[in-house]
Amino acid sequence: MNPLAGCLLLSCLLFASGLGAVLIRRNAIVVLIGIELMLNAANLNFIAFWRYGPNPEALTGLMAALFALAIAAAEAAVGLALIISLYRRHHRSDIDVAEELKG
Repeated sequence: MNPLAGCLLLSCLLFASGLGAVLIRRNAIVVLIGIELMLNAANLNFIAFWRYGPNPEALTGLMAALFALAIAAAEAAVGLALIISLYRRHHRSDIDVAEELKG
């Protein structure tokens, strides 16, 4: 197995575990962790295709991964703020409580 295939296999497993956490769990913090796992799997793909691509001197994959990390940090901050707000109001962190946020 070549290194690119190994990275892609690891990324696929990481994405599948994140997707499983998002679809199966009802706890908002576990759902947020699952989303972060999926974003990290996408970052691993960016880095792998950049590193083993035809032009690794260009920093395109690295810049895309850094941009995705910045977006993930902002998403985590907003998500945790929403979870803390819901927990203060309802004293539980289930995502079923978020039904009242629908407009």
